[in-house]
Amino acid sequence: MTNDMFAARLRLLSAGAPLATAKLAVVCLHGRGGSAEDILGLGQALGEDGVAYFAPQADGGAWYPRPFMEPLEANEPALSAALGRIGEILDGLAAQGFERDRVVLAGFSQGACLSAEYLARNPDRVGALLGFSGGLIGPSVADRETPADLAGVPVFLGCSERDPFIPAQRVRETAEHLHKRGASVTAKLYPGNAHTINQDQIDEGRALLARLAG
Repeated sequence: MTNDMFAARLRLLSAGAPLATAKLAVVCLHGRGGSAEDILGLGQALGEDGVAYFAPQADGGAWYPRPFMEPLEANEPALSAALGRIGEILDGLAAQGFERDRVVLAGFSQGACLSAEYLARNPDRVGALLGFSGGLIGPSVADRETPADLAGVPVFLGCSERDPFIPAQRVRETAEHLHKRGASVTAKLYPGNAHTINQDQIDEGRALLARLAG
């Protein structure tokens, strides 16, 4: 199946290497007010050699309606629907031979929060996480269970120290939670208050993908 056929069937945009020869598939999730087209630009930044990129579009430009640290029920049923959408895409990739170790979730802002949340809830579905300016969803991370079921999963989290939307403490809490569950976590907080993906985050992402691709 070609990338275009696969993307059309699952209502995605695509870029990068053909599925038939790709070593990895990266599912890119945009932020609030963003678009699949915007986030797919990550493919060009991260490198397209041997990597197929796919991006879904959230209805109305948002995966869930309220700020990510509000009670989980405040973002339902949209949150569950968004997590289900990721599962649908991963099911499609699995049918094309892309099992857990060949699939990466990459997201920015709201998309990064959603990516981290999916990994935490579905540790057997994702091979790595690139979370640009995001963290786990909900008012608290402390009350989450921490079974050691993420052994070896590479995770990169990058965010500004004074990001106006993502508290640095939530990034630290997310990193600690995933680390306790066995993930191999790199977390970086950058000076300033920019809500963006900087070059160092891109470099970290490129290095992670290169390691996974061998």
